[in-house]
Amino acid sequence: MYLNKLAVAVAFLSISSSYAQKKPLDHSVYDGWKSINNAEISKSGKFIFYQVSPQEGDGLFEVKSKDNATLFAVPRGSNVQLTKTENFFLGTIKPTFEQVRQAKIKKKKADDMPKDSLWIGNNLNKEEWKVGSVKSYKLALNKNDYVAYLAQQAAKVESSDTTKKAAKPKNIDVLVLRNLATGDTLNFTKVDQYAWSPTEDALVFSKKNEAKDSLSKDDGLYLYNLQSKQLKKISEGKGTYKEFTFDDQGQQFSFLADKTPEKSLLKDYKLYYYKPHLDTATVLVDQKSTGVPQKWYVSGDGRINFSADGQKLFFGLAPIPAVKDTTLVDFEHAQVDIWHWKEDYLQPQQLVNLKRDQSRSFPAIIYPNNSNTVLSLVDEKFNRISYTDAANNEWILATSDFGNRTQTQWTGSGISDIYIISTLTGEKRLVKKDFTGSVAMSPKGDYVIYMDSDKSNWYSYAIANQSTASLNDGLPVSFVDEENDSPNYASPYGIMGWSEDGKQVFIYDRYDIWSFDLNGKDKKLLTNGDGRASKTTYRYLNLTKNDNPRYRTTIIPTKGNFYLTSFNQETKYNGIFVTSAGKSRKPAEVTSEPFTFKAFSASADQKTVIFTKENYTASPDLYVTDSFKKESRLTDVNPQQADYNWGTAELVHWTTPAGHAAEGILYKPENFDPNKKYPIIAYFYEKLTDGLYTYQAPAPTPSRLNIPYFVSNEYLVFAPDINYEIGHPGKSAEEYINSGMEFLSKNEWVDASKMAIQGQSWGGYQVAHLITRTNMYAAAWTGAPVVNMTSAYGGIRWQTGLSRQFQYEHTQSRIGKTLWEDRDLYVENSPLFFMDRVTTPVVIMSNDNDGAVPWYQGIEMFTALRRLQKPVWMLNYNNDDHNLMKRQNRKDIQIRQAQFFDHFLKGKPAPKWITSGVPAIEKGIDWGFETN
Repeated sequence: MYLNKLAVAVAFLSISSSYAQKKPLDHSVYDGWKSINNAEISKSGKFIFYQVSPQEGDGLFEVKSKDNATLFAVPRGSNVQLTKTENFFLGTIKPTFEQVRQAKIKKKKADDMPKDSLWIGNNLNKEEWKVGSVKSYKLALNKNDYVAYLAQQAAKVESSDTTKKAAKPKNIDVLVLRNLATGDTLNFTKVDQYAWSPTEDALVFSKKNEAKDSLSKDDGLYLYNLQSKQLKKISEGKGTYKEFTFDDQGQQFSFLADKTPEKSLLKDYKLYYYKPHLDTATVLVDQKSTGVPQKWYVSGDGRINFSADGQKLFFGLAPIPAVKDTTLVDFEHAQVDIWHWKEDYLQPQQLVNLKRDQSRSFPAIIYPNNSNTVLSLVDEKFNRISYTDAANNEWILATSDFGNRTQTQWTGSGISDIYIISTLTGEKRLVKKDFTGSVAMSPKGDYVIYMDSDKSNWYSYAIANQSTASLNDGLPVSFVDEENDSPNYASPYGIMGWSEDGKQVFIYDRYDIWSFDLNGKDKKLLTNGDGRASKTTYRYLNLTKNDNPRYRTTIIPTKGNFYLTSFNQETKYNGIFVTSAGKSRKPAEVTSEPFTFKAFSASADQKTVIFTKENYTASPDLYVTDSFKKESRLTDVNPQQADYNWGTAELVHWTTPAGHAAEGILYKPENFDPNKKYPIIAYFYEKLTDGLYTYQAPAPTPSRLNIPYFVSNEYLVFAPDINYEIGHPGKSAEEYINSGMEFLSKNEWVDASKMAIQGQSWGGYQVAHLITRTNMYAAAWTGAPVVNMTSAYGGIRWQTGLSRQFQYEHTQSRIGKTLWEDRDLYVENSPLFFMDRVTTPVVIMSNDNDGAVPWYQGIEMFTALRRLQKPVWMLNYNNDDHNLMKRQNRKDIQIRQAQFFDHFLKGKPAPKWITSGVPAIEKGIDWGFETN
């Protein structure tokens, strides 16, 4: 008995000692914390490959077998592809992080920056090759015996004058064609663009000499035939060649070319066409072609693509733009933006989208084998066009918001009309007028499916007989967001996919999956209602491998089984289930665990599957399984986590003062001691509890709370969900956040005198509101807050140029009325008008390049609190965005946030930036991190 007690005591001491020995996270750990990216498994299941990437530094590409044997390990490998035969891997090797850093310090030009290398790995004999200074590489779609890559090589500089200093060699671009099996190569110099035929029979490329080399006759477009080994010039002349496009069979080729002088103000692209029996490519379409609208031309920015059967060729047309008068002197003329109340879009939105609009093109079609007449399909009145994957069918889908664009200023999303357009005649047929919602065309192009948000119903429109059928009419469940708490139409849960024969569409409700015949005659609850009964959300797990970029539509197998992911809304467990589309039945559970599963990839037969698995305590690692029967772990990317005091995540439930059931996540340190008192920080946005089993790497954040850092340093962190009452978002935040913190403060291990709040953007607004309504918080941190809804209502989201009105009337800010309809609501929800009540020390982050919230909102808050002599600080990260984009700024804010909360919640000495600030004269000299 004594020995048993001793063993228990020793074990306890050992555990206590291990906790004591574990370090708290510090700010030096971020760069080396790793993640897994681009994980894939080959079709055969033999090869598993992925990248291990640190947050900053040099990554690693690895290839493994499913029994975890390492086959290749390539430092800094990326952009990796496996050939069709699975005999070769190809990828690029990036320069080292330090090489790039030093080059930036030395301010080297782009041509002199360190270059990528091409890496080739032979799976048959494990040999590897590397080629330096490679700009790009390409494999053919359907056959990979060869690789083509564009490399930079130094050109020889010859001079007969030996007294002159040798000129620096110039780099030229060389296209290299390499036989992967033999290693034989063939070079083509001064290449600009290149592309493979899908069957690897031909390699096409353009040559481009320097503009001053006017005597060169190399410029033009070439086609190299790999079977005959013959090189043929198929288009002559200097110019810009682009959009090299073969049909699926490799028997037709099209491209765009502009052969006007290089300094021409107006480019004149033409659509060219070539077939193997032709001597040269011919002009298929130019601005004088029949069917091209007057004062329009072939767009150099339009995409070219053939239909799958090769009968149609799609390309872009555009209005010929006005050309700026270059004789005008800029400093003698006004620079002015004219805002007009009748314009479709606000001037800021037009300016943001200026480059996009200048390069906008409108789809047109020609039948290269049957007609020389161009059919222009749409003009500026249309805002969306979509084709079926094959594009063999007659009709395409289009929407037009013409006449309804102005109102997007206050609605956010506009009203549109749905059309179908004939690719044979150009006929435009109206399907649905005044539509707001989601719309798609069936894979065979014979039906249009749309969700009418006004009625919350799905409809199908049969193109053949122009009839409309309601799909879910009379069903007792909603197909739009049941938890929608904003003054806008609820969003649909979406389409899962389509049957192989194109006669059925599979649609989600909140939990379950439904099958509908497109003719509206038959409907079926595929998951038998088990999702709603168990509060489990089922979603399709698409493990189908598709190498052809043409086919994007999700096709659901109607024979045999397929996998679903699951998410239980109560336990937050993730899982994998199996079901079939043949009949309604309860999905069969494969696994359901307190983890989050991501990054699935499967072999062609779907018997071998890889995925990442994570929760708050388990870093995402890669696993392999055979039909989900037994899993094996392949990686351990963050073993250093075991050296640090980590934490736990648990679900907390309470009842708000108004009687609402509420929940949130409570994060505790790994060495949590219920006999100690801990400071607590609430971090919130809207709803976060679905992330209970999500890993959070210690990382410098864009301004959110760095949860693992604070938990490791013996803080409690609380993330409550918030449900909103329309018109009263501020009171809703009080209802859930304050009551949740009060509920937790009743525990002996919570220090109720050391509670704080932190939020970014919408969370930042809620922080600003809360400190005007309560003095229960010892410190607060608000990032990019709106504090004055009356001024923000009329502001601009500068990143997009959009007016901010829509978000108050219809979306996140949830007022639901205009400023003139209910001025009192705008005042009630504007913290600025109540700043005199604030007693909580608060830091504001408000950046001068914020593209979402006008940064003067932070200034209004700061100057108000400063005038009232309240303790306030503001951080303006120069030229940074709404969420910090620059890593050095993200690192900086982590330090300041930790120092701020350490001072006000743990009583640690305050650094200089808190006690006295950093004067502008010391900017860039003293960062204020040191304590006085």
